[in-house]
Amino acid sequence: MDRKVIIKIYDKLVANNPNFERKGKTMPYTSANGYMFSLINKDDELGVRLSKETTAEFDKAFGAKPFKSHGATMREYVLIPESLFTDLETLGTYLQKGFEYVMSLPPK
Repeated sequence: MDRKVIIKIYDKLVANNPNFERKGKTMPYTSANGYMFSLINKDDELGVRLSKETTAEFDKAFGAKPFKSHGATMREYVLIPESLFTDLETLGTYLQKGFEYVMSLPPK
């Protein structure tokens, strides 16, 4: 999928949620409580950080694949499949779950 399209969808998702804002100029991301919880990598892939329970739920529904950024596997992140970019409601739900997860961690 084209980077501009991914960023446009990502920006729309983030704008629809008052709990967080998009950060980063060249590498868009969201963070809260001192932790990043979503990121578009240089390969134009979106990853969302989820709890173990939510990752298991995501895996059942979509098949959780590891998310990599700069060649490193990002712990607790799942790769968002392109097919999910057409379902903004579900994608927004998982972005919110990522936010809730990092808010449950001790602040950095």
